[in-house]
Amino acid sequence: MAWRFFSFLSKTLNLNPSSSSAPFSTSFLVTKTPKIFKKKLKPKPSPRTTPVRTEPNRIPHFERILHRDALLRFVTRSKQFLSAQPEHVLRLDDAGKLHRELGFPRGRKVSRFIQRHPLLFQTYRHTDAKTWLGFTDLMDDLLAEERSLMDTLELNRVEKVRKLLMMSSRNRIPLSKIHHCRTLFGIPDDFRDRVSKYPNFFRIVVENDGRRVLELVNWDPLLAVSALEKEFVVDEDSAKRKFRFPVKYGKDLDLELDDSRKLNLLNALPLVSPYSDGSKIDGWTLEAEKYRVGVIHEFLSLTLEKRASIHHLVEFKEEFSLTKHTYQMLRKQPQVFYLAGTEMNWGVFLKDAYDGNGDLIEKDPQAVFNEKLYKYAQVDQMEPGCDDDGVEVQHLT
Repeated sequence: MAWRFFSFLSKTLNLNPSSSSAPFSTSFLVTKTPKIFKKKLKPKPSPRTTPVRTEPNRIPHFERILHRDALLRFVTRSKQFLSAQPEHVLRLDDAGKLHRELGFPRGRKVSRFIQRHPLLFQTYRHTDAKTWLGFTDLMDDLLAEERSLMDTLELNRVEKVRKLLMMSSRNRIPLSKIHHCRTLFGIPDDFRDRVSKYPNFFRIVVENDGRRVLELVNWDPLLAVSALEKEFVVDEDSAKRKFRFPVKYGKDLDLELDDSRKLNLLNALPLVSPYSDGSKIDGWTLEAEKYRVGVIHEFLSLTLEKRASIHHLVEFKEEFSLTKHTYQMLRKQPQVFYLAGTEMNWGVFLKDAYDGNGDLIEKDPQAVFNEKLYKYAQVDQMEPGCDDDGVEVQHLT
């Protein structure tokens, strides 16, 4: 009876495992682990996201400066790009395709970033029934103020370029590189046109590939004095304590701690002048490392805000004889340089140029103007009768 009942049941329920027409599975076993029970794998560390500094070693005011730059990238890049356009306007349809030039993330709507800065940018309908992007009246006034400031500071900027040429190998730099990094030094957009006013300082040479190169005409020994050398004259002991170039020695010497410090101190200074020809120095010697440290220190001293990004340093890699180990070299000098950002996109600061609140101790007039521009970029509206110092900053998120 039992086997007859099982045969009837199997035919009725179609329990044959080999049958492909089974209406449902008789297996109650879980063949896949539910997602909620799966172990989440940690993403592999990437130089794009790995911070240069761990949390306990970060200096907040330097990190805030880089964060501010990221939030205001649209303002700085759009200001440069629109200033170069006829009538300082651009069709909104075209602006949406220029994410790299205008400084907003790819795939985002440019109108969202325009709305964040209503005091500086505006959109309006033109006679062609198209929407255009342009500057506000306030922004036009700021640009006029900046142009006047550039004219006042022209001789100072000429001196900066002369020092850059004196630092570079063969005393020549392509004009395109200087133009690309012009905002770093406060150089005006039309500097390439102003070069002809100074034939005693500069000469433009056109190479075989059509590239225009700026050459130094006369060497000025009075300019070939670095900021480090000036500091060394004022306070020799303080300058010596900044840099560390440890000496490798065998354990057989059995040096005491004080003796080891004295030995390292002997190799700290004098640094090799950044105005010497770095191409003639053996690339992997202590002298070469001192030279590169001095070059970067002088390079940062010439910038408006005493800081630069990796992209600025790479721009002048050939001219200043820098290597791919620049990042590691700077990390070995924590008394002088502070590195912030990620391993792929980091910036370097001159620590002594800033006070404890992250403010520049000595501010270039262009840096003061930039701070005022940033204030206007972070507010929605102006209070009636409010002056520049009365702008209430609303930090962007």
